[in-house]
Amino acid sequence: IERVRRTALHLAKLEGLDSDRALVVELAALLHDICDWKYGSTDQDAQAAITDFLLNQGQPSDLIQQVWDVVSSTGFKEELAAGSSRRTLTKEAAVVQDADRLDAIGAVGIARCFTFGGRFSRVLYDPATPPRPNLTKEQYMAESNKATTINHFYEKLLKVKDLMKTDAGRHMAQQRHDFMEQYLEQFKAEWKGLL
Repeated sequence: IERVRRTALHLAKLEGLDSDRALVVELAALLHDICDWKYGSTDQDAQAAITDFLLNQGQPSDLIQQVWDVVSSTGFKEELAAGSSRRTLTKEAAVVQDADRLDAIGAVGIARCFTFGGRFSRVLYDPATPPRPNLTKEQYMAESNKATTINHFYEKLLKVKDLMKTDAGRHMAQQRHDFMEQYLEQFKAEWKGLL
């Protein structure tokens, strides 16, 4: 969460957001994974938890709504929904979405990918199981989704750079994308016993 917060604030500065808008970015970045669906929660659970927390911190209802609007548009699954890639995001939502996605790629993203795969007992790699390049939101969210960890790179992570919404995010994503491609080349060469 702290990495996403730091990246979001950096992007907010590069994108010229004022202090009020940067506050929305910071709060949304800190709260965007509350009650995450990957761990069994719903959007309603997340909205209630965020609203309760911010109300208990004395935050005004308009700020709470702005934070929820950003949080609710951050997830990758929403991008997979039909037509969602064409919807208009606020600059705050674009910044937090880019920061969250940047955290999923590059060196940190590789570490996260293998940690997640291990936590959910995913197969590391199986050359006989091809990646599914055109996953739907429902396929991505399915509990039966037992893709290999390496396939996750092709099904999601290598697509992230083309989904960035801000200029600064696109620049950072390209560098992280290139690193992942180099990693995958090395991985496959080692897997085949060539290195």
